Amino acid sequence: MSENLSTSFKKIKAFVFDIDGVLTNGQVLITEEGHMLRSMNIKDGYALQHAIKQGYCIGIISGGKGSGILARLQGLGITDVYLGQSHKMGAFEELLSKWNLDAKDVAYMGDDYPDLPVLKKVGLPCSPADACQEVLEIAHYISTSNGGMGCARELIEKVMKLQNTWNNSDSTIW
Repeated sequence: MSENLSTSFKKIKAFVFDIDGVLTNGQVLITEEGHMLRSMNIKDGYALQHAIKQGYCIGIISGGKGSGILARLQGLGITDVYLGQSHKMGAFEELLSKWNLDAKDVAYMGDDYPDLPVLKKVGLPCSPADACQEVLEIAHYISTSNGGMGCARELIEKVMKLQNTWNNSDSTIW
């Protein structure tokens, strides 16, 4: 890891994630009744709830929506969830105001065109390995994992390890 990237990781106070293509693999299963089903990685879930317990702000901004997604995120303790967002910058600015943080304090992980405005504003723009080319070109950190395969866990763990907040007495508690 470069010294500049390590310095950026050490400044992070908040994480914001897209859902489809980041916390999921981007695939949607459609039931006979027309319900959309997505799959989320348990390791991402562990890292998200662990980060919250260690005092990090966690936000979700997604164009997608669904009661199953909301239930899963709330079950992890994530309360700052913005679903159905066609323009993500407004939700991002609300989070900054609520958290009383500057954009430079935030790591954002996105995978596609709708994420570009926020990625261009944050201190640590990140992406899963399988993000679109335009996102990969501006990401300062590209996960070794694809979306839905632990990329959020990888980012959170790296940041928290550099800040000495990952492995502590709370680490073994879900």
